[in-house]
Amino acid sequence: MRLLLAFVSGFMLISCSKNPNKFSDEVILKIADFQDHRFTDSLLPYFNHRNPAYRQEAALAFASVQDSAASRYLGNLLLDDADTGVKKAAAYALGQTGGVEATNALIAGLELNSPQVVAVVAEGLGKTIQKRDLESFWRWQPADTLEESGLARGIYHLGLRGLADSLWAARQAKLLRSFSFEARLAAAHFFARTNFGAAEPIEKALLASLAGAEAEVRMALVLGLREFPADSTRYLLEKILTTDPDYRVRVNTVRALRSFSWPVAQPLLLIALGDRQTNVAIAAAEVARATAQPESFDVLCRWARQAKVARVRGLLYEAALSVSNSKELTEDIIQLYQREENTYAKVALLAALSQSTTACSFLRDVLLKADLAVLRTTAAASFISINRHKQFSLDMQPLFTETYMAAVASPDGALAGMVARALADSAFGYKKLINDFSFLHAARKKLSLPRDVEAIEPLEAAIAYFENRPKAPTPKNQFNHPIDWALVRTIRQLQQVAIQTPHGEIVLRLLVNEAPGSVANFVQLASRGYFNNKFVHRVVPNFVIQTGCHRGDGFGSEDYSIRSEFSAQRYETGSVGMASAGKDTEGTQWFITHSPTPHLDGRYTIFAKVEKGMEAVYQLGVGDPIRSVTVLK
Repeated sequence: MRLLLAFVSGFMLISCSKNPNKFSDEVILKIADFQDHRFTDSLLPYFNHRNPAYRQEAALAFASVQDSAASRYLGNLLLDDADTGVKKAAAYALGQTGGVEATNALIAGLELNSPQVVAVVAEGLGKTIQKRDLESFWRWQPADTLEESGLARGIYHLGLRGLADSLWAARQAKLLRSFSFEARLAAAHFFARTNFGAAEPIEKALLASLAGAEAEVRMALVLGLREFPADSTRYLLEKILTTDPDYRVRVNTVRALRSFSWPVAQPLLLIALGDRQTNVAIAAAEVARATAQPESFDVLCRWARQAKVARVRGLLYEAALSVSNSKELTEDIIQLYQREENTYAKVALLAALSQSTTACSFLRDVLLKADLAVLRTTAAASFISINRHKQFSLDMQPLFTETYMAAVASPDGALAGMVARALADSAFGYKKLINDFSFLHAARKKLSLPRDVEAIEPLEAAIAYFENRPKAPTPKNQFNHPIDWALVRTIRQLQQVAIQTPHGEIVLRLLVNEAPGSVANFVQLASRGYFNNKFVHRVVPNFVIQTGCHRGDGFGSEDYSIRSEFSAQRYETGSVGMASAGKDTEGTQWFITHSPTPHLDGRYTIFAKVEKGMEAVYQLGVGDPIRSVTVLK
């Protein structure tokens, strides 16, 4: 390993004679290292440095550190520093940190004379302000399009936090007419992700804004139409579904059908199932699962048998079972599973059985005996889902009790964590059935941070539940993987990475200045072939594709974690982010966004952008291999 890394560093040193990154500056490197270690006291003195670049770097560091002890000092920078870049960095860090002092500083920052700064302030207030202070934000009026974009993003975050009432929604509707694309995009996403109520003026604003809007705005606006399930909306959705050239708009059009009854949605779902883009068909199958009625059983079975994509077929079978707990269909699906050779086609069929109470014994065998982790955890998820089924009966509890105890005792930590969460669910009543819960303690002893972060929390919650005590706070990951700064300094600003997939090449540009630790980690893993032949284990249509898991089910991680690194970068089409189970838990898994996803901003590290190959990203499906990841010369 040491020789390999030395080779990589030497290779990169030769290749980065142009476009050196900012860490060639020793002071900036030192500030970044303090950020990585979360050393608040070491960062604060740089707030007084005569060089504004260092003040800015130190302020921005707190967007990742998020220590409220620094909020007063960040507020002073925001309100008193002479440099615009420093003010913006301070405003962003305050929005990331939150708390009373941060909110007070941001409210005062609305009165500043710099539109660039005020736009960041307004967005930060959307993340931090509490209901009691909303009046001061409401009274503020933007002075130009920059400030309008900040207001739109601020209201968007209010919506995510459940603080935006109908008056805020009406204000956001007006911003749909802004000259600023960023303002229109944020306003459209507000209506895509917020339950804003079916007010007629808002409906008119959405419909008026659709005409001539950019695809990334259209896809959000059309999802907002779910609040208006009228005949006129249904005809408009059909027109968009059959004519819009951007598949992402068609995906969200299908999702808007969730608000319609099955008879109304059915003919449009059939159109979507035949769409040339697989993600549209997947979205249609998901909506069919959500809207199916007992009378739709035969139709769903017919659609499932005709489906050419395994995931679509599995979702439609799941929809059919959800309206008719059919023993015959369950047996057919089990036979399909036993004949199937493709692992992820098997996964789709296992997921379908989550709606069948007659599949319990079969699922039990898979979750306890399957060789592949992805089959075990998928079977476990379906098994647990049956525990919530309306036809679950008391005579099934002995089988479930025995299975849960065996799963917790298995060597698979992820499986143990999933089952522990079910055992701690008071609605299931297992506390009355299990007297000796020492098996939970035994399972917990086998787990360690940071590798088993996702399993430890539910196991500790289950132990506390059975012991009739409050759950202790889950131990946080300790700092365990310092950044290799020697490697970072050899990575040029425009460094590219080539990803080979069955659907073509994807070229990334690494953002080493914004996320040095994540980039160095990615380069190290790619250089030793870690990502080669890993599967895409997660695809959410018009959202993300995700890979980098050695188990193939999303629960795989290594014996280290890296720090979250938050910057002013936004999740746009083709942003590449680090998957995590919470702050500072990132490791090997990463994802690429299909479209703007602003709810991820400031919550997941962005470390790269797609420069070429988005069409390949759009075609990737669950089970597709990442054939190779290569750092380019």
